[in-house]
Amino acid sequence: MRWIILDTETTGLDPAYGHRVIEIGAVEVLNRTVTSNHFHTYLNPDRDSDPGALDVHGLTTEFLSDKPRFKDQVDDFLKFIDGAELIIHNASFDLKFLNAELARVERKSVTDYCAGVTDSLAHAKTLHPGKRNSLDALCDRYGVLNSHRTLHGALLDSRLLAEVWLAMTRGQDSLMIDQFDVPPTEGAAANEHRSDTAKLPVILPSAQELEAHEKYLAALDKSVKGKCLWRTLDEGTTSVS
Repeated sequence: MRWIILDTETTGLDPAYGHRVIEIGAVEVLNRTVTSNHFHTYLNPDRDSDPGALDVHGLTTEFLSDKPRFKDQVDDFLKFIDGAELIIHNASFDLKFLNAELARVERKSVTDYCAGVTDSLAHAKTLHPGKRNSLDALCDRYGVLNSHRTLHGALLDSRLLAEVWLAMTRGQDSLMIDQFDVPPTEGAAANEHRSDTAKLPVILPSAQELEAHEKYLAALDKSVKGKCLWRTLDEGTTSVS
């Protein structure tokens, strides 16, 4: 399962009025693990940003003046999202801008290059109806650190959204309990099964995996306002002599 968590920054609110994409950030999530594989580019829009948009992203015309144009980056962008499911917060906004940019260079729409698009904002609204579901609000709700986010940035926001998305969808994980279609029976078959299982290698978690696990437990602690069941069970196990 390959997800691409994607975000853009733009010069304004509507491509119909000539507004352009000025930054694309996307990170890869492979089998529910955020990888180091990402796509990021600033783009020269050949126009100024509206004052309101500039207040949000801080990307000035001067800063963007020597950056590549969308036509120069489109092949790399489409290659990165190829075949993946895109996860975008308020997807309709980003899609209308990306599709407008693709149309300018005579390419098909985004959905022709990826496996589909999921709107994480719509998903959040189903989980938390009547509550604020901005990226900042979701970071706070799921314990994702975002104190370093003073301005919007496409790559930073896509990384934050990746953590939020994994937290929001953790209940959908398969526990892989039914790995065997038929349980082992008594006798030789059972002994054969135990013998095969005993040969399985033991792979210890890396420091990065342990850190990710601790962040996961901290988010669970926050959601239950105390110690989550996992920690309670772990304490009970370690206390047995």
